[in-house]
Amino acid sequence: MKDLEGKVAFVTGAASGIGLGIATSLAQAGVKVMMCDIEQEALDKAVGELQTTNADVEGVIADIALKDQIQSAADRTIARFGNVHILVNNAGVGGGGSYDQWSDEAWRWTLDVNLMGVIWGIEIFGPLLESHGEGGHIVSTASIAGLISFSGAPYNVSKYGVVALSEGLRPELAPRGIGVSVLCPGFIRTNIVESARNRPDRYADATSSDFLSAESETIKVARERIANGIDPAYVGDLVREGIEKNWDYIFTDAEFEPIIEARFASIKAGFDRIRDRTPTR
Repeated sequence: MKDLEGKVAFVTGAASGIGLGIATSLAQAGVKVMMCDIEQEALDKAVGELQTTNADVEGVIADIALKDQIQSAADRTIARFGNVHILVNNAGVGGGGSYDQWSDEAWRWTLDVNLMGVIWGIEIFGPLLESHGEGGHIVSTASIAGLISFSGAPYNVSKYGVVALSEGLRPELAPRGIGVSVLCPGFIRTNIVESARNRPDRYADATSSDFLSAESETIKVARERIANGIDPAYVGDLVREGIEKNWDYIFTDAEFEPIIEARFASIKAGFDRIRDRTPTR
């Protein structure tokens, strides 16, 4: 999608952080943006500030862990803007702990938002992107933790799922005129450390509701890195370029490249160990 002016985008988690950075960058390119979020006050503020720049944006409240609310948001988007061309599945939570902190509710909350919200977004908006024949693009926010996992946290599992979903859909949707990108950011200056502020009451028993609130040394370092992370506005510009140039992977920096290369080396070593063996049939 090289010419974005006049196109319509739906962006989740758009009231702050990466979502706001993406919505802002797209609006600056002349895209009409429906900004979706779960926080009314923050969304109103973000929409109002963008509208003062003459950006054609609107806001809609939705809990993306509930499929019917995504559908309602889609209906609102069509009613307001017409054809939809860009879907950005960005909303997410830093939920769930490592092995000895697991709880059923923490797993459910994290997977419902980070993975099922993306799946339902694509299920609902995919046909809308196809229907008008003008082309489209889907961007889903995973994480660098969708390619390297330092623990068994539900967060990592959910982000691996987003990467797998995006990789599988890219060749499947290309013949239908829809590009697919997966965003794998590193440490970005967002509110992810405060994810529990938006946890709905139905997940009240999520005892490890926000793994980034833990007090381990590793988590303290991560929280500090996030607080001093990359500007979300820069990430928004990268995503806009990724849409225009149909990038498969969108990275924010090369910090974790050596760790990912080490992972690939370990996988190759696993194949090397069995290369000369003859399977029993």
